[in-house]
Amino acid sequence: MRNTKAFKEAVAETLAELARRGVTLAPSTVEDTIEKIVTTVAERLGIQVRSAWRYFDAKATADRLAQSLDSYKESSSEKEVGQAPMPPLDNPELALVLAGVPDALAQTGGDLYAVIVNVAVNAWMAGHIHGEDGCPGCNGSRGPAGHDWQARMRTITEMQPDITKWFDSEVWTRAVNDVGYTVTRR
Repeated sequence: MRNTKAFKEAVAETLAELARRGVTLAPSTVEDTIEKIVTTVAERLGIQVRSAWRYFDAKATADRLAQSLDSYKESSSEKEVGQAPMPPLDNPELALVLAGVPDALAQTGGDLYAVIVNVAVNAWMAGHIHGEDGCPGCNGSRGPAGHDWQARMRTITEMQPDITKWFDSEVWTRAVNDVGYTVTRR
């Protein structure tokens, strides 16, 4: 279905309608939604997928997607969810994770999935370690040194003395370019 002209036109029209409404969604989200809509229509009406396209309405789909996004934002802000806590911009561990991205790109030959998994695992571990003070299951798990978060930050700071440079997007982009990669939008 995704390789058909009708599908590509439906995605383009829906993205354009969303843009008119000031809503930005990832094309993959729109593609998944359209595929689900058209497949459901075909199944419920007992017709072929190619015949179900006559029932597709890009404006109505864009309206539903925009409304769904608004509902999510409203429900999330009311409950104070959806906003991940951010460490301070001079956090040494975050700098270390950011600094590892260009090296990971070079080591994996540009395998973005492997780089993202590496960053996610390191960020997850950093968050867990930071939260160990309040984690009853972690008591005693770090050996005799215990859960000294400040000592860990000092150690990382010593490993990466120029922490703040990694929070400058130009420095980071230059480092990615230096290992032979670039991030461009299609």
